[in-house]
Amino acid sequence: MNISENIKSIHKEVISWRHELHANPELCYEENWTSEFISEKLKSFGMEVCNGIGKTGVIGVLQGSASQINKSNRSIGLRADMDALPIEEENDFDYKSKFLGKMHACGHDGHVAMLLGAAKILSKEKKFNGTVYFIFQPAEEGGGGGLKMINDGLFENFPMESVWGLHNWPGLDVGEIAVHKGSVMASFDQFRVLINGIGGHAASPHLTSDPILAASGMIQSIQQIVSRKQNPLDPVVVSVTKIESGTAFNIIPQDANFIGTIRTLSPITRSLVKEQFIDICNSTANAYGCTAKVEINEGYPVTINTLAESYVAIEVAKKLVKTKCVKDNLAPSMGAEDFAYMLEKKPGAYIWLGAGKEKSGCM
Repeated sequence: MNISENIKSIHKEVISWRHELHANPELCYEENWTSEFISEKLKSFGMEVCNGIGKTGVIGVLQGSASQINKSNRSIGLRADMDALPIEEENDFDYKSKFLGKMHACGHDGHVAMLLGAAKILSKEKKFNGTVYFIFQPAEEGGGGGLKMINDGLFENFPMESVWGLHNWPGLDVGEIAVHKGSVMASFDQFRVLINGIGGHAASPHLTSDPILAASGMIQSIQQIVSRKQNPLDPVVVSVTKIESGTAFNIIPQDANFIGTIRTLSPITRSLVKEQFIDICNSTANAYGCTAKVEINEGYPVTINTLAESYVAIEVAKKLVKTKCVKDNLAPSMGAEDFAYMLEKKPGAYIWLGAGKEKSGCM
C-alpha cells in the first residue's frame, strides 16, 4: 500500500483519536461531546469551523495554497458519520465505551478519526487549488442526519461540486477497496399493517373473521412480490420482523398487526413495490373478511454512485493499493445508508474500505 510519510507520521495520533472517540460514544443528535472534540481538532489545524449544521453536525473549511490571483472556485466535500449505536459493549480493552448501552459498533469512530487525519494532512500541505469541506454528519443510524444537514443549507452555504463518503466494510480484506458503478446500498422503507376482523370464542371460529389467519395469509402473499412480481435480477427484500395479536388461548382476537422493512436497489422498483405491497395487503384482508390499514414510512433512498466519480475513485484506489485489491464489480448491499441523500443532490461516490474477514471483520 502506497502511504505517504506525512500520513505515517500521524498514524499513532489518529489511532489515539479513534480510541478516545470509541470510549465516548453518543447516539444520534446527541453528539455534543463528539462535535466539540472534532471542532477543537479542526481549529488546531487552522481551519474555519461551522457548528450546528443538522443540529450537531460540524463543517471544516480549508482553502488550498494557490494565490488569490489564481484562486480556483473548485471544491469538494468529504463526509464522515459520527454517531454510535444503542448497543451494550462487551469488549474489555482500556478504551471500551464509558457509557452503558452505547457503543461505536459500526465504526463511525474510525470514520471520524480518518477524516480528521485527512484534514490535518491537507491543512499542513495545502497542495491543492480550491476548497475542501470536511463534513462530520450526525445521526446516520436511522436519524437521517444527512437530510437534516441538507435542509440546514449544507450545499447552499458550502457549494461543492461533488461529495465523497467512505465506510469500513467487514468481510472485505484489509487492504482492499470496493467502488461500485451505480447502486451501492439499498433504500429502506418501514411498514406497519393493522388488520381488523371480528373476534370471538376460539370454539366458534365460524362466527368470527380471524385477523391472525388473515395476517398469516398476508405475510405469505407479500413474498410473491419478490418471487413472482419482480425481475429476479433486480434485488428486492420484503421482511416481516414482528407480529402482534391476541390475549388468551381461547379467544380469537379482533385485530392483529405486523411490521417490517422493504429494501430495493432502484428508485423505480421502490415505488412499484410499495404499490404492490399495499394492493396485496388490502386484497388479502378482504379475502379473509377483514380490513387492513397499511402504513409505509419512507426511510433512506438508494445510495447511487455517479459513474464519472466512480471511475475517479477506482483510479485513485489503484494508486494506493494493488490493482487486484480494487474491487469494482461487487454486488451492492441491501443495507441502507443516509449518504444517499447527499448523492441525490451532488455527484460523488460512496466507497467501501476493507475491515477484514472472520473475527477481525466481525459484523
